[in-house]
Amino acid sequence: MTDFPPHGLPVPGRFAHLHPDDGACLMESAALLAGGGFTDSPAGTHPALAALVRVVNDSVGDATRHALWPLAAELADARPVDRAYAPLLVGTVVGAARVLRWPSRRLARHGRACRRRGERLAHVRAGGLPGRVADLLWWRGPGRRYLEHALRVLCAAPDADERLAGLLRKAVAEARDAAGGGAARGGAAGEGRVPAGEGRCNR
Repeated sequence: MTDFPPHGLPVPGRFAHLHPDDGACLMESAALLAGGGFTDSPAGTHPALAALVRVVNDSVGDATRHALWPLAAELADARPVDRAYAPLLVGTVVGAARVLRWPSRRLARHGRACRRRGERLAHVRAGGLPGRVADLLWWRGPGRRYLEHALRVLCAAPDADERLAGLLRKAVAEARDAAGGGAARGGAAGEGRVPAGEGRCNR
């Protein structure tokens, strides 16, 4: 029988931790696997994706969290450079929430805003200070609010663990694909480190 977690790695747990001896959230595990410092915002993971991961990690039950642990290795290198990535990811989460609350005008408005921004940035090359600042302002403002609201809706579902786990697996796979394609085009991710304290939705 395979040991879980692998020898030398901390036990998966909710929330942030001061030291690996206390356990590790999924993002902290990704940071350790990447060979960096013990942090829940490792450089190799796109900030918007890291925000999604943290909320999912803190909101699902222990069994689901353990099942998601293998994603840590993929998250260690999942940072697409495309400027459209963050609004498209947030839009995907908003879309998943709309399945539960289709009449919601707020979710519909957020979805349209993400789609418009994603379309506008789809063919814009990464790089350049003005673009990085604009992307950072969007993420720390409306982008993060849209994500948090959509996740609160998803966390309230009776089958929240299943929905959140499926959404996260899809998001990680798409980020890895996008990062592989974006690397050839060059450029730097422009979102910056995610501020601490995005909304959790523990049940």
